[in-house]
Amino acid sequence: METQVLTPHVYWAQRHRELYLRVELSDVQNPAISITENVLHFKAQGHGAKGDNVYEFHLEFLDLVKPEPVYRLTQRQVNITVQKKVSQWWERLTKQEKRPLFLAPDFDRWLDESDAEMELRAKVTLTSLKKGYLFMYNLVQLLGFSWIFVNLTVRFFILGKESFYDTFHTVADMMYFCQMLSLVETLNAAIGVTSSPVLPTLIQFLGRNFILFIIFGTMEEMQNKAVVFFVFYAWSTIEIFRYPFYMLSCIDMDWKVLTWLRYTVWIPLYPLGCLSEAVAVIQSIPVFNESGRFSFTLPYPVKMKVRFSFFLQVYLVMLFLGLYINFRHLYKQRRRRYGQKKKKLH
Repeated sequence: METQVLTPHVYWAQRHRELYLRVELSDVQNPAISITENVLHFKAQGHGAKGDNVYEFHLEFLDLVKPEPVYRLTQRQVNITVQKKVSQWWERLTKQEKRPLFLAPDFDRWLDESDAEMELRAKVTLTSLKKGYLFMYNLVQLLGFSWIFVNLTVRFFILGKESFYDTFHTVADMMYFCQMLSLVETLNAAIGVTSSPVLPTLIQFLGRNFILFIIFGTMEEMQNKAVVFFVFYAWSTIEIFRYPFYMLSCIDMDWKVLTWLRYTVWIPLYPLGCLSEAVAVIQSIPVFNESGRFSFTLPYPVKMKVRFSFFLQVYLVMLFLGLYINFRHLYKQRRRRYGQKKKKLH
C-alpha cells in the first residue's frame, strides 16, 4: 500500500520579474526547496491541513526561471520568491493549463498586469534616483580627496620635507568638507540606502573626525607637525580608489584593475593610517597637558583633576580596536570577492 503524498495549500502571485509563493505550513524547520529543470521541488515537515506531517509538492513553471529560490520562514507559513529569467507577465504559473488543486491566487499580493507595470516603473524610478544620488555623492568625495592627494604629492616633490609642516593650513578646509560629508555614508548605512554595515562606517567617521577636529583642529601646536601630512596622505590615498569603485558600481560597471585596488590597497594603508593617527595622539598628549584644554576638576568632595590626556590614552586602545573591526570587515569583503573564485579553480 502506497503512502499518500500530502500537499499543502499554496498561494501565488507575480510581478514582471518575480514569482511569490506562500506555503500554508506552520512550525516548519529546514525545508528542502530547490529548482531543477525549471521545476520547483518542495518538501518539509510542518503543521498543515492534515495535521503535523511531511508535505511536498512539485510545480513546473510556465516559462524559464532562475534556479536559486529564496525562502523565508515564519511561524505560520513559508514564503518563497523565484526570479524569472525574462522580465515579462505570465498568463498562468504552471506549464500545465489545468491548475493544480492545491494552488490558488494570493489575493493579498495579487496585482493585474497594468498595476504591476505601474509598480515596476515606480521601482525603476526609485532605483534610478538612488543610483544617481549615490553616484553624485561618490563623485564629490572623489574630487575632494583627489584634490588633497594631488596637492600633497605635488608640494612634496617641489618642497620636499618642508611641505610636511604646513600641510594642515594648505588642505585642511577641503579635508574638513570631505570628512563632514562622510556622515552621509553612516546615514545611508543606517537607513538602508546602502548595504554597508553601520558599525565599521561609524567607527571610521568618528575616528577620523576626532583626529581632524580635536587633535589637529583645536591645537595650533599640532597643526605644524609632520604627522599631519602622513595622516592626510593615508586617508586620501585610500579614498581615491574607494570612491571611484563605488561610482562605477552605481552604473553597473566593473573595472577589474580598480576593483582589485579597492579590495587590496587597504591592506598596507589602513595599518599605516592607524599608526599615523596613533603618533598624532601620542604627540598631542603633552600639548594638551601643558595647555589644560578639555581637562576638568571633579566637584567636592573628590576635587580631583581629570586630564584630557587620560581620555587620549583610552582612545589609543580604542583606535587599534577600531582598526581590528574595520580590518576584519574589509578582509571578509575581499574574501567574498576573490576567495570563491579561487575555490572554483581547484
